[in-house]
Amino acid sequence: MNSAIDWQAIRRDFPITERTAYLDSAAAGPLPRPVMEAATEFYRQMMEGADARWDEWLERREDIRRRIAKFINAEPDEIALTVNTSSGMNLIVDALIDRGEVISSDLEFPVSTITWLHRGARVQMVEPVNGEVGIASLRQAMSEKTAIVCASHVQYSNGFRADLERLGNSKDGHILVVNASQAAGAFEIDVKRMQIDALCSTGHKWMLAGYGSGFVYLSRRLLNETRPRAIGWLSVEDPFGDRNREFQVRTDAGARAELGCPHFAGIFALGESIGYLTSIGAKEIELRVLELNRYLTKRLTGEGWTVLSPLREDGMRSGETLVATEDPKRLVAHLARHGVAVTEKPQGIRVSTHFFNNEEDIERLVSGLKEVC
Repeated sequence: MNSAIDWQAIRRDFPITERTAYLDSAAAGPLPRPVMEAATEFYRQMMEGADARWDEWLERREDIRRRIAKFINAEPDEIALTVNTSSGMNLIVDALIDRGEVISSDLEFPVSTITWLHRGARVQMVEPVNGEVGIASLRQAMSEKTAIVCASHVQYSNGFRADLERLGNSKDGHILVVNASQAAGAFEIDVKRMQIDALCSTGHKWMLAGYGSGFVYLSRRLLNETRPRAIGWLSVEDPFGDRNREFQVRTDAGARAELGCPHFAGIFALGESIGYLTSIGAKEIELRVLELNRYLTKRLTGEGWTVLSPLREDGMRSGETLVATEDPKRLVAHLARHGVAVTEKPQGIRVSTHFFNNEEDIERLVSGLKEVC
């Protein structure tokens, strides 16, 4: 970890930390002050001038598209701005629905599976072993009928983190689709090095941009090979030509997602969050997230709690920890009364450690758990 980073100063950008041990970024991350101000400023501008700044806002949108592209090592025309993971995954399904069967897993959040099923695709579920979906199991599921591997970088269910670079190198001609909602903002993503063909993420979790923000990546190869299923007036070349009898669809990813007037507030919040995360450093954030997670699991196991997240290899670790408990609903309510925020899961509680957390937050959690015992 970069010791030069003043994590306590960064923590002051998150007012929620003044009253709550917020260990729940896997559900929704709190906004840092600059992100809140970016969204608020847009609404102030619209209150005072309506659409007087329309052209300026469109220019800002393109700057944010470039920032996101750099954030995951993509090209700007491969990035479309969305409002959540579901909208991004549906765009991916639209582009790939006729390619063949899909390989996925029951560990996945349903948006990674039911979107394919809804469109008539066959989804082959790989059974997890001890909470892990190994590359060997995915490769074993590959056949002449399968064409797509759809997997999360980090599993929402138990925090298992896939080695995307190894998976990309092992995909054997399959198309790799990644749900990055539980990873983007906490872990480095490089779509070229990881050989990812399509990826989507929301902005309201680890990216700390709030609801109504997100993005999707479609590789240039996929864009060239497919046509958009839906378009809008901004999807065409020269949209302000107002032509009703002819049109030419743009060939960038944005043409498929940004069908009408943009959701500027969400876009600007996402752009500000990218800038905020970049100013800290992706590698530094990843190291901080993992350092806090190691501290958490050490303290929990030391106090006799059972950690269900796969930790057989340290590379499987993420910012999420699933802890086995009886009556998780009651436990979550108890912790909330003591100013600790976690998520209730069927097997217990899910605890999330992001870079704005600290060891005191974890000790507050452990203290609350002791009271229940």
